[in-house]
Amino acid sequence: MADNEKKSSAATPRRRTTKKEKDLLQNKSNQDNLASAIMTLENINKNHFREINKIIKSRINELLDILNGDDQKFSLSVRAANAISMLDRMTQDKAMKSHIRTMLWQVVSNLEGIRE
Repeated sequence: MADNEKKSSAATPRRRTTKKEKDLLQNKSNQDNLASAIMTLENINKNHFREINKIIKSRINELLDILNGDDQKFSLSVRAANAISMLDRMTQDKAMKSHIRTMLWQVVSNLEGIRE
C-alpha cells in the first residue's frame, strides 16, 4: 500500500513557475542583497569610523547615496555595477585595515548577486 502511495505522489506533475513568479523571486533576491550591502556599509560607517580615513568614509557615503537613491534614471543593476566599480578601487588602498577590506568584499559579493 505504501508503494502505491509513493507511485501516485511521484506521478503528480509539478506546477511550472511562471515568468511573473520568477521575476518576483528575482526582485526579492535583489532587494535582500541590496539591503545586506547597505547594512554592511552602514555598519562600517557607524562602528568602524575610527579605523577608516576621511577619503574612505566619504566614498562609503557616496556608495550609500548611490544604493539608497531612488533615482529612476538608472536601474538597480546599473547602480550595483557602479558601486562594485567604486568598491574595487577602494579595496586597493594599502592603508586600509584587512577586516574593513573583508567587509567591503562582502558588500561586493552581495552586489554581484543583483540581476535583472
